[in-house]
Amino acid sequence: MKIRINNKYFRWGLTAFLVIAAAIGCWYLVFQGASIRSNFAKLFDILMPVIVGMGLAYLLTPIMNYVEKKWFIPLCKKLNIKESKARNNFVRGISILFTLLLFIGIISGLIYMLISQIVPSVQNIIKNFDIYSTNIVDWLNRIMENHPDIGNFLINTVNKYSDEIEIWLDTKLPDTLILLRKLSMSVLGAFGVIWDFIIGLIISIYVLANKDKFAGQAKKITYAVFEQDTANSVVRMFRYTHKTFVGFLSGKIADSLIIGMICFICTTIMQTPYAALVSVIIGFTNIIPFFGPFLGAVPSALLIFIVDPMKPLNVLYFLIFILILQQVDGNIIGPKILGSTTGLTGFWVIFSITLFGGMFGIIGMIIGVPLFAVIYSAVKTAVHNALKKKQLPTDTKKYQKLDFVDENGIHELIESDTVVVETRSTEQGNKNILPKVLRRSKSKVSEHNTGEDTESFNEDIGNCETH
Repeated sequence: MKIRINNKYFRWGLTAFLVIAAAIGCWYLVFQGASIRSNFAKLFDILMPVIVGMGLAYLLTPIMNYVEKKWFIPLCKKLNIKESKARNNFVRGISILFTLLLFIGIISGLIYMLISQIVPSVQNIIKNFDIYSTNIVDWLNRIMENHPDIGNFLINTVNKYSDEIEIWLDTKLPDTLILLRKLSMSVLGAFGVIWDFIIGLIISIYVLANKDKFAGQAKKITYAVFEQDTANSVVRMFRYTHKTFVGFLSGKIADSLIIGMICFICTTIMQTPYAALVSVIIGFTNIIPFFGPFLGAVPSALLIFIVDPMKPLNVLYFLIFILILQQVDGNIIGPKILGSTTGLTGFWVIFSITLFGGMFGIIGMIIGVPLFAVIYSAVKTAVHNALKKKQLPTDTKKYQKLDFVDENGIHELIESDTVVVETRSTEQGNKNILPKVLRRSKSKVSEHNTGEDTESFNEDIGNCETH
């Protein structure tokens, strides 16, 4: 027996099945959510090398495209090498090799800089830790000598909570073995991250080599599943998403490198202690929009204070410098590099960082802005399409002083004299008081108002006065 999909009974049965399946899925999601999350976490760990590889391929694609289209293809044309499948494969392979060498070179340079600059700084901090702790003690003693009230307060506070501190130490010290076990697992986890990165780098080569084929397969599936107009919208949405993410991430990385170098030069001139370490912290945290420079300034200022607490002005000068650097970045450097990549206002930037940062941590704070920009653009496009179907304007300014909308268009809300008229009607012995508010405008309500509207308005006033 041949099943007819257009049969109404078949559609009813399919709808009932989907409703029951959705209900079972919701029940399982609510009452078995922990097992679902654990299964997804396990699947995520298994696919981590693939995810890393696809992420690396996505980040390296703009570089490979530039090298391929701007360097090697023009070079082949100059050498009179005709286009063929073999030539295209050779150009793609050389472009991938050059891109990977450039990427490995940049990573190696950063690691060398970190090791050569930061490791000695950390070693120096550990070596001089006793001196720094002595400086802190001397600073506290001087405060207590110059301000006896503060000294008495600190002594009373320490005496008050000393017993609780001892109890806390007695309960936490036995957990040292657990802490050491966690540290050892963290070391093993670091080796796991390195292994995932190596496997991901290999996978990224295959993804870069076949990226055109993968893109074509994705488009083919899209047009097979959706209607033509819907499929076109999906393709345009993915293109916009790609443009937003690549533009934002690449621009933010370049901006952070520039900020890190500027910070290193200025802190070296200011003779700030551990200028290289501080600059790396500021440059790395600058990848996080808006909050990044301030997040990096806190540990850096604390480090500067620990080195020499007798000179607190050094911390003040550093914080003033970071504030100036953040303003220069936000108003000059950032707009020049990023431009209007996201199209979000300051409020939505803060909102997206707060939301996705709370959900996904540091990674969420980095990708939250472009991700929310895509969501914002999708909602904006849907709203504009709905307004166009209703033949209404899409400009937000036209709705800021909106009073009401009728067949004549949008009417703006302006100051008016308000006349309140009460009409009374008796129905089956019950008295109902119906307030009616009429507005006598001081000027034209909108461009669509005519003399007929004014006459009808006056007639309504007369009728209400008669009643």
